[in-house]
Amino acid sequence: MTKVTITDEELRSAAAEGMDAFLGTIVSAIRKAIGGELTTETLGMLNSDQITLLAWDTLHEEVMDGGFVQLIHNGYGLFIFKNPLAKALKLWGLRDLSKLIYNAHTLYEKYHEVLERDYSDDEFMALFEQYPEFDDLDDEFVEQEEAWTAQIAHYVDDHLDRFVTVAPQSNYE
Repeated sequence: MTKVTITDEELRSAAAEGMDAFLGTIVSAIRKAIGGELTTETLGMLNSDQITLLAWDTLHEEVMDGGFVQLIHNGYGLFIFKNPLAKALKLWGLRDLSKLIYNAHTLYEKYHEVLERDYSDDEFMALFEQYPEFDDLDDEFVEQEEAWTAQIAHYVDDHLDRFVTVAPQSNYE
């Protein structure tokens, strides 16, 4: 596994800014440790908790920006739905989020081939009206996002050694 190091000062500063900054700092450190890009090769450099956190980050960014339709259209369906993300999040104590991902997985299986095609901007925007089945899932995600982010931040904080190695400033380069 690749060693992901972050300074105690960076971590404390991020935590003082709030849960989003705390998680963002850890996600950035993980991404930096693997060269900035998550690929099949770099997945092998991470442990399951680190992969789960990166998957949450991807899920969060995509769904908050454009819902599950956008997530699937942008090619993240395999990463989110064909990996054990829902199971891992359930083990982290996020049962409702896990259930939401399983429900979205059912729709992914039904529609992914159409949603993953190339579209013009107008055609892409029309997908949201053509696939209203995703609306309730999108709404639930947005409504629960803050609570789920808090739960994930607490999990990461309680299991920090599974995500990063915290180094004192003087030993970190």
